[in-house]
Order: sequence, then C-alpha cells, then structure tokens
Amino acid sequence: MSDSEYSAKDIVVLSGTQGVRKRPAMYIGSTASPGFIHLLYEVLDNAIDEAIAGYAKNVTVRLMSEEGTDVAEISDDGRGIPVDVIPKVGKPALEVILTSLHAGAKFDNKAYKVSGGLHGVGLTVVNSLSEYTEVTVRKDGKTYRQRFSRGVVASPLEEIGVSNPNESGTTIKFKPDKEIFSVSSFDTIELTERLRDLSYLNPGLKIKLVDEREQTPKEVVYLSKNGLPDFLERLRGDTQPLSKPIQISKSSDHTKMELIMQYESTYSEEVVSFVNKIKTTQGGTHVTGLRGALTRAITTYGQKNGRSRKSVSIEGDDTREGLIVIISIMMQSPEFEGQTKEKLGNSSVKSFVENAVYTELSKYLEENPAEAAKILDKVYTAAEARESARRARELARKKGLFEGAVLPGKLADCTETDPTKCEIFIVEGESAAGSSKEARDRFYQAILPLRGKVLNVEKAAEERIFANAELHTMVTALGTGIKESFNPDGARYRKIILLTDADVDGSHIRTLLLTFLYRYMKPLIERGYVFIGQPPLYKVSKGHEVKYAYTDQQLNAIMKEFDGKGAVQRYKGLGEMNPEQLWETTMDPNSRLLKRVTIGDAELANTMFTILMGLDVEQRRRFLEEHASEVKFLDV
Repeated sequence: MSDSEYSAKDIVVLSGTQGVRKRPAMYIGSTASPGFIHLLYEVLDNAIDEAIAGYAKNVTVRLMSEEGTDVAEISDDGRGIPVDVIPKVGKPALEVILTSLHAGAKFDNKAYKVSGGLHGVGLTVVNSLSEYTEVTVRKDGKTYRQRFSRGVVASPLEEIGVSNPNESGTTIKFKPDKEIFSVSSFDTIELTERLRDLSYLNPGLKIKLVDEREQTPKEVVYLSKNGLPDFLERLRGDTQPLSKPIQISKSSDHTKMELIMQYESTYSEEVVSFVNKIKTTQGGTHVTGLRGALTRAITTYGQKNGRSRKSVSIEGDDTREGLIVIISIMMQSPEFEGQTKEKLGNSSVKSFVENAVYTELSKYLEENPAEAAKILDKVYTAAEARESARRARELARKKGLFEGAVLPGKLADCTETDPTKCEIFIVEGESAAGSSKEARDRFYQAILPLRGKVLNVEKAAEERIFANAELHTMVTALGTGIKESFNPDGARYRKIILLTDADVDGSHIRTLLLTFLYRYMKPLIERGYVFIGQPPLYKVSKGHEVKYAYTDQQLNAIMKEFDGKGAVQRYKGLGEMNPEQLWETTMDPNSRLLKRVTIGDAELANTMFTILMGLDVEQRRRFLEEHASEVKFLDV
C-alpha cells in the first residue's frame, strides 16, 4: 500500500478530553496569557451564573502559587454542583460535568434561564488543560470532594464531612498545566478589571479577590450598590458631562437589555458591551443595533424640531463623539462568533436593541428639550469638525504627509519588501534607536525611533493629529494611511513591535501608542499585526555564565540555580544593553519574547491611561492603593 492511500486505519479517534489537550486553542483561543486566564474565567462564569439565577450572593477568587505556576480557587455560595448519580451513565453528575464535553444544566433553560459559561464545555476544558482540578461541594448538610488530573478522574467522589445544612456552594481549585501553556501566571490587572465589571453588572453581589502569591497576601472586595450608574461614574472619571445619564431597560420573552449612556466633553466614543455578563470586546449585533438607533433617533429629532444645520449632515460617528455607553444583554441561547465569546452574532438582537433604544431615546429627547439641545449641538459640532478634519487630511495627502513614496528620514528600513516577512520596531529615544539599529537584522527588521511622548489622541481633536510630527512619521512608515484612506492591506510590516523601556516613562509611551492604534488603526490589532517587545528586566552573571530574567520569578529561579551568588544588573532602559545583548534578548526571533496585542489589551491600555493621567485624583489614588504592592522598582 502506497503512502498516498487514505483509508479507515488513518482515522484517529480521540476522547473528548484528549481532543481538548490536542487542540487547546480551539477551546480557549491560545496557550499564551489570554488562554491561561481564560481557564479562570470559565470557572468564574459558572459561579456568576449561580448569582444570575438568584442563588449565590458571594464569590471568592483566590490566587496561589505552586512550584512557579499560579493556582486559582473559585468559591461560591450557590446550590452546589449535583453529586447524585446520573442513571444513564451510572456516574455522579459532578464527574460527568468535569470529564464529558457538552454535559451540563444549560441546554434546556430550566436550571439556568440564561448563562455565560460554555454550555457544558467550560469545566471539562479547564479539567483537560490543568495539571489537577479539585472540586469541593457543600450540599444538603454534607461536603463532597473529587480530584481530577489532565481530564481524567484522579480519585472517586467521596463524602469528606458535614456542612451547615443552611449553607451550600462549590469550590473549584485548579493548576493550569505547564505542558500546555507558555506562561505561568495570571494577569492581575486584567483579572481586577473583570471582577470589577462583574460587580457593576451584578449589584449586591460581593466578589472577593485574595492574592496569596506574594509573601504578604492582599485582599480586595468588589461590591456595587447601584450597578450601571456606578459603572458609568467610574468610566466617566473627571470628564465634564454634557447631559444627564440616560438609562433604558427593555425586556422581551427571551431577551433583556439594560443600558446607560451619557454625553461628555470629550472626542472619543466608549461603548462597553456585555452578553450574559460576558464582555463582548468586539461588539456584535447588540452594538450594531445600538449605533443604528442613536443615528436615527438624533437625526430624526433634529429634523423634526428644526435643529438641523444646512452646512453639514450627520453621520453615525458624529452621534457617538464624547458618548459613553454601557449595554448589557441577558438572553437565552446566545450565538457567539468564536469560542471565547468576543462578538455576538444573533441577528434578532439587532432589531430588538435598535427598536428599544430608538423608542426610548426619542422619548427622552422630546421630554428633555434643554438636554436635547446640548446633545444636538455636540453632534453637529462633531460633524463640522469631521468635515474640517477631512479637509485637513486632503491637504495632508496633497502635501504627501501620510502617503507617497517618500519614507521618513528617521526610519531605518529593511531591504526585504514582502510585508509578511518584515517587522518594524517602534522605539523611544535616540539611545535605544542606536543600539537597536546596530543589533537588528537589516534584511527584514526596520527601526523607527520616536522622540518624546506622542500625542494623547484620547483627549485631542482630530485636527491636532495632522499637526503632530511623530504620528505623521509613524503613519507614513507603516504605509496604511489614516481615516478615509486607511487600508490595513497596505501595511508594510506584518509585525509592528512596540519596544519601550521597562520604566514608568516607557509604560506611558507604550500606552499612548496603543491608544492611537486602537482609535485609528484598530484593524491592525484585530489582524494580530501589533506586538509588545519584552526586554529583560535583569542580567544575572556568575563567572563567565550569563542569564537574563524577564520577571521576578525568573530572577529568583536563576539566583537559586546560582546558589544566590549571581551578580544582578537591573535594566532600566534599552540603551543600557549593547547591541549583542539587545539582539540576543529582545530582537532575535529564536529567543525573544513578544506579546501579541489584542483588542482587550488596547481597551485596557486606554482605561489605564484615563485613570493614571486624568484629573480625577481620587480615582488615581484608589488605583494606586490597590496595586501599590505590585511595584518592585520605582524610578525617581
């Protein structure tokens, strides 16, 4: 039989958990940091589902560390996972849920009217991709426990003691498998953001985060009394409101919408959307319906009440300038695009949201003429600014500022012309530029140095962007154009790597760049072209042996390997490394660490910039108090 023959013997049949381990990215998106924390979210979502169903009032997330890998434990005071035997399979329900794909209580909408988990997949996936998973159930005055390992049963379900008859709940502890994941720790800032969001979406639910990974444990409690109004207040920060908050609630047989919105004296749009308490970072049909309703309601009101302006016509973007919206949808059988639930696809939701928002917003505008006048003035001012910016862009194009064959002089370009093989490092300062130019492989690596901090586009009108030399330089080098002429297919590099110093200023510049890319070149992020370079924090030397550490955990491991006798050098800037060191640690594809930027990363960067660089001192103080213990080095 020849090698080209294809028969039944070539078919490999994997059990459910084996299949998950073979192709983990199909279930959790990736085996890097996003997938690592996604395991925690799957367990957390199940606890939140108990709260949504009205059975849980407390959720605790506990982080620990075992042998250099983070361990998570999530507890709730809900009903407790069933432990009785399922007659058809002759196994306890708990065991089936943890070891069988598509086994759960979320298919017939009886135990859960709505839910955010993966409908019978989540806990099995967590179990499959964890070194161990331990489940403790408090139910009917008894306590039960069962342990699993890499998708299979490690010990049978057993009754281990009694519990308070009036108390129930589930505790799930798991350790992500280092055989699967390329990282070993949970992103604390992202997790904090997720827990805070959930507290706003579930007013009255107490969510506790206990971090025991450091020598001094840290505990934070998230609890919102008012829900969405509290959420809006946090997002608004120190910006000046132009209108009162507009709150809309609408229900149908299978869908419920809660929405709050407010116009501010800013230039950007901020829409935060959720479906069944899960953040839909890429929007979906509910966001499309919302935007359509906004445009239609405001345009109709302006025409009906003689407030339209002949000099300019309204477009969708104009109605959303300076607008903050939080929209939360609860529904049965949501259809998400992608396993990790980032975009809603149900077509019926679009018309439901659009009709509800159009009706209620039109009513609000009619009943509040003074507020409506402020909103219309804001919208038409945005339309006029858009036209002004368009003329400025046309002038910029005529002058060849953004397009054309002439590349910026400070760009050290590569000789390769195939974008799929090219990468560009955007670095800060002349010192870093000098080292990186010497270190690079000139064939496929380009270097673009930036001088100083780029413009904060979050708080600037578009006209200022076209007068900013650093942004001119970056847009021209990338070759994509901007706004109407923006074309992601024109990108001259398929890897755009932000490479900044590992200090406060470097983090600030990186955040400014991410904010610009998120607001004006979002498809580059969506296509996975944008990365963050990760230079080492430490150089450890012992005799002729040299090793580099990118985290404090790695430093501790190296020092242990060197018996505590290594000489440690802390890198504050790229310029402190010679070209050979920079190539070896940060630019060589065979040894460097790159973090691919996701839409969630960019949104978080934008939020962090507002908190840390805004005028709301109280908000900044709270953030610093919560995260002060995470600071290892402070540059002064």
